[in-house]
Amino acid sequence: MIRWRKGEVVRIRREWPGAVELDVTVPEGECRALAYPPLVGRPEPGDEVLLNTTALAMGLGTGGYAMVVAVPNRLPEDPQGPGHLVKARYTPLQATVLGADEQGSPHHDVLREADSVDGMPVVVADLHSALPPILCGLYASRPGVRVAYVMLDGGALPAWFSMAAARLREIGWLTGVVTVGQAFGGDVEAVTVHTGLLAARHVLQADVAVVAQGPGNLGTGTRWGFSGVSAGEAVNAAGVLLGRPVAALRVSEGDRRERHHGLSHHSLTAYGRVALTPADVPVPELPGAFGERIRRQAEPLAERHRLVPVPVDGLHEALRESPVRLSTMGRGLEEDLAYFLTSAAAGRLAASLLA
Repeated sequence: MIRWRKGEVVRIRREWPGAVELDVTVPEGECRALAYPPLVGRPEPGDEVLLNTTALAMGLGTGGYAMVVAVPNRLPEDPQGPGHLVKARYTPLQATVLGADEQGSPHHDVLREADSVDGMPVVVADLHSALPPILCGLYASRPGVRVAYVMLDGGALPAWFSMAAARLREIGWLTGVVTVGQAFGGDVEAVTVHTGLLAARHVLQADVAVVAQGPGNLGTGTRWGFSGVSAGEAVNAAGVLLGRPVAALRVSEGDRRERHHGLSHHSLTAYGRVALTPADVPVPELPGAFGERIRRQAEPLAERHRLVPVPVDGLHEALRESPVRLSTMGRGLEEDLAYFLTSAAAGRLAASLLA
């Protein structure tokens, strides 16, 4: 259940679009906190804040912040304008947003009858950390391509939580972020992954879409109990909408957990059992025994999908030039190079599918 604390803002550490990182004093001492000003208002030093400290107490690696629930003496203004999509529904912080396809949207007429993404490559990944390396591989081959990120709701709900997405948007590596399901805070809001993909194509004019959950994922160590199951569902959505799904594998040489070392069971389950639409599966040509292991582990996916060998030459250099910090499960580029090379290979394959 929720752990509550009252605190006082000591200082603002940094901020990026939609989010402010703070130092807050609480009865136990000082802690790091995160506020989303569009939801709770902008805290200032000296303000009293109400905190949800659940994630902090649990020591979550991705979301280990105390979350500002309210700034009682500095409430945000009531929102103005249209919008009737409610996200984070029936929670204390439910928010009303303007959906791209609802009647009050300027994009309603475009999306009302939209039924295809016109063969657009759709790269699907399990983890949010795959987004930057996918883009590194893609832009190394096709600079200037327009890419939209479609953020699923299996991890963080507010897109504002992702500093990486904010930076990638700032430098033009993302033409926009589409938040779907219960996720919110993107440049474009959508109800489902289907309308999210349609919005990526017809509203943001994307040449490529990358679909992944937001930062943080949930797993129980069981075959089916992990939020990345949605990757298989996203492959189906891309296929139904006449896109070209690219199923990025989750590979790790640095993860000591047997179920994730080598080719993760997440990929085998999501793509091998959930994804019913055929996809292109980029299999990186990694060297040595580990590379052979990955190729062997991926073979069962050939029953439904097209396995595409992808060279990784030059991708290490492209990853070193990433405009955002590369990290997955606390491991950086050199600590789990296979993970990042595999994701970049998916971007390289997507680039090859563009006309």
